[in-house]
Amino acid sequence: MCYLGYFINIQYVSLFFTAMSRSIVRQSKFRHVFGQAVKADQNYDDIRVSKVTWDSSFCAVNPKFLAVIVESSGGGAFLVLPLSKVGRVDKNYPLVIGHSGPVLDIDWCPHNDNILASCSEDTTAMVWQIPDHTPSRPISEPIVVLEGHSKRVGIIKWHPTARNILLTAGSDNLIIIWNVGTGEPLMTMDDHPDLIYNISWNYNGSLFCTTCKDRRLRVCDPRKNEVVAERLCPHEGIRPMRAIFTKEGNIFTTGFTKMSQRELGLWDPTNFEEPIALLELDTSNGVLLPFYDPDTNIVYLSGKGDSSIRYFEITEEPPYVHYISTFSSKEPQRGMGFMPKRGVDVSKCEIARLYKLHERKCEPIMMTVPRKSDLFQDDLYPDTAGPEPALEPEEWMHGRDADPILVSMRDGYVPPKTRELKVAKKNVLDTRPATRRSMSAVDGSSLPPQLLEKLVEEIQNLKATVLSQEKRICDLENKLSKYTNGTV
Repeated sequence: MCYLGYFINIQYVSLFFTAMSRSIVRQSKFRHVFGQAVKADQNYDDIRVSKVTWDSSFCAVNPKFLAVIVESSGGGAFLVLPLSKVGRVDKNYPLVIGHSGPVLDIDWCPHNDNILASCSEDTTAMVWQIPDHTPSRPISEPIVVLEGHSKRVGIIKWHPTARNILLTAGSDNLIIIWNVGTGEPLMTMDDHPDLIYNISWNYNGSLFCTTCKDRRLRVCDPRKNEVVAERLCPHEGIRPMRAIFTKEGNIFTTGFTKMSQRELGLWDPTNFEEPIALLELDTSNGVLLPFYDPDTNIVYLSGKGDSSIRYFEITEEPPYVHYISTFSSKEPQRGMGFMPKRGVDVSKCEIARLYKLHERKCEPIMMTVPRKSDLFQDDLYPDTAGPEPALEPEEWMHGRDADPILVSMRDGYVPPKTRELKVAKKNVLDTRPATRRSMSAVDGSSLPPQLLEKLVEEIQNLKATVLSQEKRICDLENKLSKYTNGTV
């Protein structure tokens, strides 16, 4: 009887501590998210990543392509690869060239997976149409060149919901918002007295936040052309800060303390007096670049020169910013790309994918939630932002706001076919009405009908020849890569 009573008491104690641990440990479906690098043969090798001293991610990715800013002589260039083209990259692979100075930042259009924007030390921004097939020669002709800055342009961001709206920021301390469809600036903001470190749109694109060398965090309304809120020194250190909007409208920041410890914070822009959360991390020189997933409210922190990626979940419960885990590897990172949710593999319960830049390669890293079931996990994949814009440029300019148009992840995401960006260029210097002679020259009515038909037929034949040759080159390159990789 004595032993039986002792056994029962032990059972009660065990149940008590089990209940206590359940009440102490935070319940979250993302608590066990883990990072895993892909196999070596799934990396992108022999990429000469840019060595420019600029705190940019140097990498942009979408469900179709991987783009990396690379070293280039005689100007700036970046490499664009289809996601399926893994392995060693040929040293003669065609680059995207056009800038006369080093490229500092690149960004894929959220509404067209074949459109990429770039900015450079040459004071310009350019927008490019990337073909689905492998080009036979370097791409050197952008579809539009945006000229408005007087110094280097270091930040470029597409609007999250409005078609063809693009933001650029330069070392002239100006922020310019463009309508890429016409190639014209819509507005210019000059509220920043010093170098702008980074810019982040909010969820529906009605506001954006900035961090600046004057150590201020600002919230700007671009259509009113004013700063609606600001906070001096959200982090007391003098090193660069970063800030991003969360889906709920709060602002997540990374920076440094007075003792050069890295720090992160969460702020309510309607009340900047006190932070919602402030957390010290470690002592390091690398600026922490935040990558945010609005569907899961998880932010991934990657520092240049670090060999780890920390990730945190943002919730409405104290302490509001919850540390989840750290993915560590041996080699330091030169930059990082973040895949939109449309591009993750739902069959493997992958909730995020990052592309880590090494000195000579790019390594995909998958963030996965361990689940035993092979069924679609509704709780991990709410509807996510799709490729269709919610607004036209004119609607946004007239004050209308709209959240992104959502798509389901249930059947996996299939990228749409190539869509061309139509640019309507205007000659702002010529305000005269078109003469009868110029109009006839444009519509071709002054040419003999037989000659006109012959010209049109010849142009169509030439286009068909170019297309067939490019496809043939692509097929031959694929065969060559199979032979060199030993798969045939």
